[in-house]
Amino acid sequence: MLAKDEANDESAVMSTANSSFRNGLYAGLLVAVALGVYLMQLWGSEHQVRLHTAHLIAALETKDWAAAKEFIDPAYIDQWGHDRALLMSRLQQILPYARHLQIEPREVIVRTAEGIGEWRARVTVEADPNEVTALIKERVNPLKEPFELKWQQRSKKPWDWKLARASNSALELPSGGF
Repeated sequence: MLAKDEANDESAVMSTANSSFRNGLYAGLLVAVALGVYLMQLWGSEHQVRLHTAHLIAALETKDWAAAKEFIDPAYIDQWGHDRALLMSRLQQILPYARHLQIEPREVIVRTAEGIGEWRARVTVEADPNEVTALIKERVNPLKEPFELKWQQRSKKPWDWKLARASNSALELPSGGF
């Protein structure tokens, strides 16, 4: 009788061990699938273009020039003739006067295909009042045409996007600068 009880106890322990292993395997697979889905969404082209644009805007609002420069492609060019160096120079000359700067995109549309991303939105600018911010708001806020930011993926890394071009067909800037 004692041998039969020991056999039943051993069988119960084996059954519990198999059940625990199976449950652990299923839990591990579930976590792996959830992580995979999360990373696919996080690293998706459209999400990356939205995220990079939001971070670029945040860098401009906080006047973090090093961070802003990291988002802009070395080969950047825009419709107003600014390359990366000239753009950064002008931003550093103008934006310090825009205290409490807030850049608010509206009606955002993002499209991506084959390593190219396009972010389009109407933009309004708010800041503490002064002559510089009045000029910025006067030129930007009434625009009906959206700003277009062209992003380009620079490597196979899903997070490696750089701003390659900016435009707004309705915004005119003087040739000598702002």
